[in-house]
Order: sequence, then structure tokens, then C-alpha cells
Amino acid sequence: MDTTTLIFYALSVVLLGAAFRVITARNTVHAALFLILSFFTASCVWMLLKAEFLAIALVLVYIGAVMVLFLFVVMMLDLNKDGVRENLWSHLPLAAAVGALIALEMGVVLMQGFQLKQAPELSAAAVEMGNSKLLGIEIYTAYLYPLQIAAVLLLVAIVAAIALTLRARKDSRHMDPSEQVKVTKAERLRVIKVAPTVHAAAPAAGNEGGQA
Repeated sequence: MDTTTLIFYALSVVLLGAAFRVITARNTVHAALFLILSFFTASCVWMLLKAEFLAIALVLVYIGAVMVLFLFVVMMLDLNKDGVRENLWSHLPLAAAVGALIALEMGVVLMQGFQLKQAPELSAAAVEMGNSKLLGIEIYTAYLYPLQIAAVLLLVAIVAAIALTLRARKDSRHMDPSEQVKVTKAERLRVIKVAPTVHAAAPAAGNEGGQA
């Protein structure tokens, strides 16, 4: 057994342990931190497979952006942990059955991919370009239309999430741009005439003393 295999098994043990702690940790923040550890360990496995682009994308996108957002949301929201954990063990058999069914379906679908096959030899030019450039060429040539469809679906999901969560506040003040454009000059500025008011001058202090 070589060094690469030993490192793979060590990372696999850490990954499985962290993933198990994600669903068993009582503290939500601790569960999110274990999820970060899971992502980081998975990126190390990608590095062993010489998939540098996928490894750095997993670190930058999930650990650097998504999980930071999760931590902010978890720490800012006042979650009712007792309500979340209520009747947890009563639903465990059904959850275990659904999980086993999903694992079985994934195993049936991915069974062909589990078979180890000899990868085709790459040409000298392909080796010179590198993994990231080859992946980009493959995505934007052979898989261009699926990539565009996925981008449109993500855009629709973002717009739908904003539309579902946006709530108008009664105390917020905003302007309607269409009504603002229709305003004329006479409505913006109105000149009115005001009659002048003359105030009587107050008597000097010396005059008051002389009269007294």
C-alpha cells in the first residue's frame, strides 16, 4: 500500500466522521463547522485525484461563500432548538427508510461508475494545457447547452426566492419611478405671493428712562 492510498483512507475516515457529526451535533454552529471540515476534506480528495479545479472551486464557493452565509444566518436567527428536536426519534425509522431507498437508487444509477477503468492516455498538448483549461474547453464546447440551461434555472430560482421572501413593510418609504417621471415643472415648484408684515420697532432703553 503506497502513501497516496494511506492518505486517501485517512481523508475518507475524517470525511465520514465529519459528515456524521453534521447530523448528530446538538449545536447548530458546531454542525456548520463540521460541514466546513467535510467540504475541506472532500477538496483534499479531489486534489489526490488531480482535479485541482474542482478542489479549489469547492473551497472558494462552498467554504468561502455558502458556509460563511450559513454561519451568519445561524448566529443571527434565534432558532427554537426544542421545537426543532421535538418528536425527532419518532420520525427516525421513516427517515432511515427514505435514506436507505435514496442510497439504493444512487447505487443502481452509479454502479457503472464504480468500476475502475484505465483512463485513456492524453496527448502531449493536452497535458501541457492543464486540467482547468481542458475542463473549460469541454464544458463550453460539448456541454454548452446544458450549462446555459443550468444557468437559466439558477436565475429563475434566485428570482423566485426573492419574490417569495420579499415582504412590503408598511413603515418603509419609497418612490414610484413611473410617477416621479410624470411630474411636471409646475408640480415641482410653486411660487406664491405673501403679503409683507411690518413689525413696530422696539423703543430704545435710554428713551424709556428719560420718559420715566
